[in-house]
Amino acid sequence: MQKIVIAVTGASGAIYAKLLFDKLIRLQNQWSAVAVVMTDNAKTVWQTELGNNDFLGYPGFQFYDKNDFYAPFASGSGQFNTMIVVPCSMGTLGRVAGGISNDLISRAADVILKERRRLICVLRDTPYNLIHIRNMEQVTLAGGIICPASPSFYSRPQTLEDVAATVVDRVIDLAGLQQDSYRWGGK
Repeated sequence: MQKIVIAVTGASGAIYAKLLFDKLIRLQNQWSAVAVVMTDNAKTVWQTELGNNDFLGYPGFQFYDKNDFYAPFASGSGQFNTMIVVPCSMGTLGRVAGGISNDLISRAADVILKERRRLICVLRDTPYNLIHIRNMEQVTLAGGIICPASPSFYSRPQTLEDVAATVVDRVIDLAGLQQDSYRWGGK
């Protein structure tokens, strides 16, 4: 059973976090814990983009303050095996790449990397400057997975949610969870 940390930062793309939360509820037989930490900007962006504050209404999810260094995933002994930063701001990526653990998100990412576990950063910003690219390289060299929020279209998505779900489905696959979703050349 997976123990998953989800970090939501202030980059645009709250829809990705919401759809990931919704998908994880449907896949709850595959995880034993989902811990969530959101930045203040993430809460503001959620309200702005989605028009609500429904992020707290997910049964079974445990929410932590961004400065709560007593959270179980702030230590490798907490045994969380996957961390998904969605959306991942370039500021958060830079702190992770530089090993700067100044909040719970950057500390948890540092723990995941040092324990050789799975870190998935869903970047939403575009275009990239050279600093962004070098930070992506640094996180990749440390064992993290960079997953730009680049939707696919071969499944012919019909709504904004369908388009965003193509990214979330990819993240679910990268996290090692089993799901029914569109597969190229599959049935």
